[in-house]
Amino acid sequence: MSSLKFTEDHEWLRLEDDGTVTIGITDYAQEQLGDIVYIELPNVGDILSSGSEAAVIESVKAAGEIKAAVGGEVLAVNDALEDKPEAVNFDPIDSGWFFRLSPDDVSELDQFMDEDAYQEFIKEL
Repeated sequence: MSSLKFTEDHEWLRLEDDGTVTIGITDYAQEQLGDIVYIELPNVGDILSSGSEAAVIESVKAAGEIKAAVGGEVLAVNDALEDKPEAVNFDPIDSGWFFRLSPDDVSELDQFMDEDAYQEFIKEL
């Protein structure tokens, strides 16, 4: 998990070997949301700017937006989440990923926390 970066909005970002970035929500986020019942993902080909709405997630407790932590073109979405959004509750990092994009600027990842810093961050919440 050391290749992951984390945002203060409880999203994780993973730089893949091919230079793409995979994005999802953290285990902490899925715990706070409770049972996830619906996820609306972006479309392949969408151009997202950093900070723009990328996805919508609804749980039994709340609904919220997932922001694009970095800008880029959406290359893939996790279609399995349409039928089984609860996969995010069971495995938010691997099978519960949301979308993959080609980043406009991969150096944007440098601004986010590594796993140790994120663990410290959530301890203070």
